[in-house]
Amino acid sequence: MTTRLRTEVAIIGGGLMGSWTAYFLRRRGLSVALIDKGEIGAQSSGVNFGNLRLQGRHPGQIPLALRADAVWDRIVEHLGEACEFERGGHLYLAFDEAQMAKLGHMAEDMFRCGVPVKLLGAAGLRARWPWLGAGVAGASWSARDATANPRLVTPAVARAARRLGAEILSGTRVSAFAKDGERFRLATDRDLEIESDALVNTAGAWGPQIATVFGESAPVFAAGPPQFVTEPLPYFIGPSVQAADGRVIFRQVRRGNVVVAGYPRGASDPVANRAPVDPARTLAAMQSLVEAVPRLAGTSVIRVWSGIEGYLPDMLPVIGVSRTTRGLLHAFGFCGHGFQLGPGVGLTLAELLVDGGTSIPLSDFDIGRFAGEVAHDERLSREFDSASLAATGWSAAGKATLP
Repeated sequence: MTTRLRTEVAIIGGGLMGSWTAYFLRRRGLSVALIDKGEIGAQSSGVNFGNLRLQGRHPGQIPLALRADAVWDRIVEHLGEACEFERGGHLYLAFDEAQMAKLGHMAEDMFRCGVPVKLLGAAGLRARWPWLGAGVAGASWSARDATANPRLVTPAVARAARRLGAEILSGTRVSAFAKDGERFRLATDRDLEIESDALVNTAGAWGPQIATVFGESAPVFAAGPPQFVTEPLPYFIGPSVQAADGRVIFRQVRRGNVVVAGYPRGASDPVANRAPVDPARTLAAMQSLVEAVPRLAGTSVIRVWSGIEGYLPDMLPVIGVSRTTRGLLHAFGFCGHGFQLGPGVGLTLAELLVDGGTSIPLSDFDIGRFAGEVAHDERLSREFDSASLAATGWSAAGKATLP
């Protein structure tokens, strides 16, 4: 016998964006069902590096990032648990003068956006963090930045939403969806049908599949960041650290393990639900880690993983209302930079649904920007190898065209 669930808002995608949206919608009093084909937070929301980074963002993201930052600062108040949230700061390392100049321009952009970033020369840098290698030429430092444990956060947000009355439907695949008059109707692979006034698409790398049903699309490419963790060591690092060219990204958790990521990212398979990691990428990242922190030479790697993330050619997400369908909102394709933004996105989508508008500027993230050719961001050539980039279908000339 088929059960029918009536709700004001249905959200497809139980990652960080969907969970925070469900949480803030319930705080505003709307009924909501959060639906995921697997476990809550099992994809990129739960397997990312864990940076809550303000510095280095696209300037158009800063208002959203600052809104999110205010929520992260009160995470225990919201969720009842800290999820290993810690404001340890973030270092961008430069290994030559060209990279240092680039960090200088970035710092100027951040100051204009209200994010205080300090430039440090090699001497000042090593005076504070003497474990850095001799090849580091300088860095930019943001004391405001933070980290959290992605494996803990999204389930905690979903639990908080459930305590407020949200329906959390994990292990539930939406098999068909359509708009019937003023309502959306969703069929699932269970004996369950869902009817809602509004539909929120937070399906990550699978987001375009939903958008296409309603006459919209975006050239999302699924990829995964290679990551690993070392054996536990005496705690000494402190901040989250990232090379300016992305060759290595690392942080040490209080238990002593060093969590490591780095570019290039590898292709993942959203159909088979697989994100394999080439062992050569792990070895390359470990070599770069030792160059940045020589005392980590000889450290053992104890686990390697990746996840499925959605990327777009301009390295910006899709966030906002549908161009074609009243009551439909999108928030997907965060290009590996969405963990910090999650609560800001949830607050903003809740405002759009409850108030009909928001003070947060979203024009840079409108899905309509993909109506034709799209210039790709220069970071693509740095963050992806040539084979992975070729798999996107984006041409060598740096243009993507929707089919």
